[in-house]
Amino acid sequence: MGLGGISIWQLLIILAIIILIFGTRRFRNMGGDLGSAFKNFRKAVKEEPEEEKKEDDPQ
Repeated sequence: MGLGGISIWQLLIILAIIILIFGTRRFRNMGGDLGSAFKNFRKAVKEEPEEEKKEDDPQ
């Protein structure tokens, strides 16, 4: 048993189909874009409270 009743073999077949449809280069680019999006999101969430603190201080 895998994730929610999906076995590892089913996941590998789905991955193989995705690679066949999009190709390895495009698939790699999508992974890189997704990784940079998460990185920027974390950075924005981390910086937001600091900016709010600066605006709240009357100094």
